[in-house]
Amino acid sequence: MSTTAHERDLETIIREETDLDYHALNAMLNLYDENGRIQFERDRQAARQFFLQHVNNNTVFFHDLAEKLNYLVEHEYYEKEVLDQYDFEFISELSKFAYSKKFRFQTFLGAFKFYTSYTLKTFDGKRYLERFEDRVVMVALFLARGDRELARNLVEEIIAGRFQPATPTFLNAGKKQRGELVSCFLLRIEDNMESIGRSINSALQLSKRGGGVAFSLTNIRESGAPIKKIENQSSGVIPVMKLLEDSFSYANQLGARQGAGAVYLHAHHPDIYRFLDTKRENADEKIRIKTLSLGVVIPDITFQLAKKNEDMYLFSPYDVEQVYGVPFSDISVTEKYDEMVDDARIRKTKIRAREFFQTLAEIQFESGYPYIMYEDTVNRANPIDGKITMSNLCSEILQVSEASEYNADLTYAHVGKDISCNLGSLNIAMAMDSDDFGRTVETAIRGLTAVSDTSNISSVPSIERGNNMSHAIGLGQMNLHGYLARESIHYGSEEGLDFTNMYFYTVAYHAVRASMEIAKERGVAFEGFERSKYASGEYFEKYTQQEWVPRTQKVADLFEKAGVHIPTQDDWAALRDDVATYGIYNQNLQAVPPTGSISYINNSTASIHPIASRIEIRKEGKIGRVYYPAPFMTNDNLEYYQDAYEVGYEKVIDTYAEATKHVDQGLSLTLFFKDTATTRDVNRAQIYAWRKGIKTLYYIRIRQMALQGTEVEGCVSCML
Repeated sequence: MSTTAHERDLETIIREETDLDYHALNAMLNLYDENGRIQFERDRQAARQFFLQHVNNNTVFFHDLAEKLNYLVEHEYYEKEVLDQYDFEFISELSKFAYSKKFRFQTFLGAFKFYTSYTLKTFDGKRYLERFEDRVVMVALFLARGDRELARNLVEEIIAGRFQPATPTFLNAGKKQRGELVSCFLLRIEDNMESIGRSINSALQLSKRGGGVAFSLTNIRESGAPIKKIENQSSGVIPVMKLLEDSFSYANQLGARQGAGAVYLHAHHPDIYRFLDTKRENADEKIRIKTLSLGVVIPDITFQLAKKNEDMYLFSPYDVEQVYGVPFSDISVTEKYDEMVDDARIRKTKIRAREFFQTLAEIQFESGYPYIMYEDTVNRANPIDGKITMSNLCSEILQVSEASEYNADLTYAHVGKDISCNLGSLNIAMAMDSDDFGRTVETAIRGLTAVSDTSNISSVPSIERGNNMSHAIGLGQMNLHGYLARESIHYGSEEGLDFTNMYFYTVAYHAVRASMEIAKERGVAFEGFERSKYASGEYFEKYTQQEWVPRTQKVADLFEKAGVHIPTQDDWAALRDDVATYGIYNQNLQAVPPTGSISYINNSTASIHPIASRIEIRKEGKIGRVYYPAPFMTNDNLEYYQDAYEVGYEKVIDTYAEATKHVDQGLSLTLFFKDTATTRDVNRAQIYAWRKGIKTLYYIRIRQMALQGTEVEGCVSCML
């Protein structure tokens, strides 16, 4: 009797699933069932129906792999040069290996995102030419560049969900018609028309190739400054911002998306208030900046002046450069502040330090901007010779740059060193499940290094030179909240902070070790290695002079259960000696980006911040609303899925502070506030982050007044 009833239930489920389309099934995820439980199974059904109703019917059929590859090469979908590095037998074996893993998307949104945004389509955009396994294999073949072992390791790590290349790499690798593999770029602008002109060209060139572009405006003389000794001639930074914004809008990557740009300005630049005012809701259209992201560089002295309720002086970049012989951004304002205040040769104005922070919070309340880079915190932690003066579009890239010099015809008198970001992220939960954690990290480092090695941005020589000198990469992380919840740990708890510390500690060891191995194999270290804290051994002191072990038994047990070895002082000492002998290949190794789309296809919580909602609502083109459940969430472990607004900024900052200790670059940190928050709360968070050693802040998010559960009966995402 019970078997018959069970069979009827199965028949009912199958019939209901077949009767509903995938969009309707996914929407049921946001409705409680008759027992008040979230219908997770409906989303899995939606993913299955998406394939049955849409993907399978719109995929080009090939009889075998040989026919498929020949077609894709002949019709200029795939790069023949990539496939020519391997014999067909190996490619066939690798493809069979990928398909043998029986990969399945865990959520509807993961599948939808992949087929909408990543897979290879026919030129008319109507039919699919790749499955997920095909994309993974092609990315691996491209990055491995003939290295069979690396190709196989990359397929294994990506298919298993342990490593996920960033969107530009995963989208473009191996395709004949493609953009660049690089996620973003950072460039300096100097105080002359030639540099401004080149920056506009760079914005156009880089934006059309994909990737976000950030510029430092700190060295541009302020509004009203003299030009050729004639007073009140300079227009300041606002017109340059307008030119850049128009450039990004024009170079829209074949209509695929608008170019994305950011600009950074030092807090002690005389145009700082004008800069911030461009994001006010009631700003005059002549100055309003709509699409450009804003960032402010804040040194320690600014906080110290605010604490004492003193004035803060703003210094003319032109005068500073005349006096010190170097651009304003290369000066430590904290160190030189009193000296510059007393120097009559430097024009200066003053504002109230506390009013500055109040204005900062007001603008963030209205727009979410500006990002913040804590200048002195960043440079104290910088292991590379030189000064970091800005960050990027997502506020996690922190690298040293060098100014370019130009001739009157805009050719280079000296090619400087600008920055590109080669990104990819580990899924923390899956990485902890790896049977060889060190190999997982090393495979990711080698894959990202290949992105740097294969990049050739010759259209912007300073970017090309910077990449060739530094081989810089940014290994990121995602799914921290998902992993903690899976292991019954609350985000921001003592055990949560302990795990974050020990995980990033362990990753740092293997990242440096992998880069040392590459340098050893190639006989090449990044340019300037001998002047770095890696070469001097200073970088390793915090690891060799104290023992790093878990503070809680729960975390110790997690690492033991996973079989992940926690590096010892002796391990670090041996690595220090190897690095002194062979160097490291990559100037920069880690950076934690926001991880948007790749989190969905990887079934991860984004980056290392808490979830924004248990059931996230996304608007996806013509399909409209799509619902995404937090990874590993069930009806029995909901208590571990507090959202970011409920967790509070202190626990988020505490978590990032633990990770920051072991990341050589930055971490994209968004702060979330309830709708009852005030500008004072935002200021408290800024100060708390500075005191905890945070390097950068990304967006500020204020929760809007949400619908109550009684207004939308049974809506999961409406129940707070």
